Order: sequence, then C-alpha cells, then structure tokens
Amino acid sequence: MVASVNRLSNWSRARRITHKLMDAAPFTLENTTDAPAAFHAAPCSVSLDVRLGDCMDIMATFPDGYFDLAIVDPPYGIGQHGGHSNTQHTVRAAWDNETPPQEYWNELFRVSRNQIVWGGNYFEMPPRRGWIVWDKRPMPPSFASCELAWTSYDRNAATWSGKTGNEVPVADRIHPTQKPVKLYAWLLANYAEKGQRILDTHMGSGSIAIAAHYAGVNLTACEIDPGYHAAAVARIERETRQADFFSSQNGEHSNTPTQNP
Repeated sequence: MVASVNRLSNWSRARRITHKLMDAAPFTLENTTDAPAAFHAAPCSVSLDVRLGDCMDIMATFPDGYFDLAIVDPPYGIGQHGGHSNTQHTVRAAWDNETPPQEYWNELFRVSRNQIVWGGNYFEMPPRRGWIVWDKRPMPPSFASCELAWTSYDRNAATWSGKTGNEVPVADRIHPTQKPVKLYAWLLANYAEKGQRILDTHMGSGSIAIAAHYAGVNLTACEIDPGYHAAAVARIERETRQADFFSSQNGEHSNTPTQNP
C-alpha cells in the first residue's frame, strides 16, 4: 500500500507479471517489460497482472469504466511508516505521510465502475450506506478493533470477522498494514464475479493477488516501491505454487486458498 503520488519518469520502467490460470494447468509466471500489452486480456481469461509502477501512469492508459471493481488501500495520511525484515532483505518505506491527491480519485472513479476503498473514513467520500467493517476483535487496547472500507454500492453494510491469531506474524509480514488473504477472498466472493476485471492501485503485500488467483477474476495490481513489489511477487508465486501442487497431487484443481492469511 505504498503511496502512488509521484509519477514515473519513463513508462518503460513499469513491469508486469502475469499468471494465467486454466483448469488443471501448471503454474506459469511471465515476466515482461511490455506493460501496455497486458491491457488486452480476454474478459474471461483468468490472469494476474502485477506491475511495478505508478498507479497514476497506469490508470491513465485505461479507457473509462474498464474495470468492474477497484479494491484499493491507499495511504491514509496518518504517518504509518514501516518496513519488513526477513532472511533475504529488509525494506523500509515512508509511504503514509499524505493522502492521495484529487487526481488519484478522479482517475480511480473514471476507470472503475464500482469501488471498495479501505480507510474510507479518512477521506471525503460520497455518502453511501454499503460500508464494510473488518471486525478484528479481540485486539489489545492500543489497537483499533476494526477497519472500515467505503464502497460505492447501495446495499446494506457488511461485516467480516477475522481472527487476529491466524494472521501472519508481524515479523513475517511484507507490509506494515498487510491484510489477510481471506479478507480479500471474502470481498471477491461477495462483490465480484468470475471473469471480471479488478483493479488494486496499492498492492503492498500481494494478498489480493493470491485471493484473485482462486476467485477466477482478472486482476491488475500496481506497486510503486521496488522492494515491496519484489517481495509480493515472490510471495504470490510461492503461495500459489504451493497450493496448486497439493491440489494436483490429489488429482483436482482447488479454488480454495490454503496459504497463509
């Protein structure tokens, strides 16, 4: 969820990683610098398009209403600096000093038909009744017991209850505000349909990509920080490969995530 307010000077710096999923097909990971070519995936082909680049530059290339749904977790502007450490590398980034500019919201609403915005209570969003509550209880007194997401949907508010004890340990997280894969799986099951185009402008740890792998949707996800992007790509490949391997050993292709939250 790295801030995406600074434009890349050269579009060729964007990279995409596409994971195409077919029935019982082996996992394939394609790396290419030909980012614009990713825009033309067939509507019902299942793909993960994970890009290193500025979401403002990337959104500018899409036509109006291209995405069925945008699920985003932009910086809240509350100074949640953080990083992650593991045996291979350490990444530290100051990504939450300010909220996205108005141009970000203009582009987001232009390219997507519906939106789910985590931290919507930190932004000036249009009045809607379809809020989402992530119930994180029990939590220590110094931590928030829930997180809120604004949605564009005219429907009843909904709650997802996540057990904090099942989350990835802090020391193993890629991003300081890493959200569970199961949370994104629930969002996609309840707010998206198979074959739809989904956008994430601030990918962070890649949890949404792992969930999208099993939900059968076409995801385009952006990450501006090279360290977070590399760590997320490694996580996506590792956790989807692992789950696919075990399902293939049983002679079937599983659509249920079996990886870490």
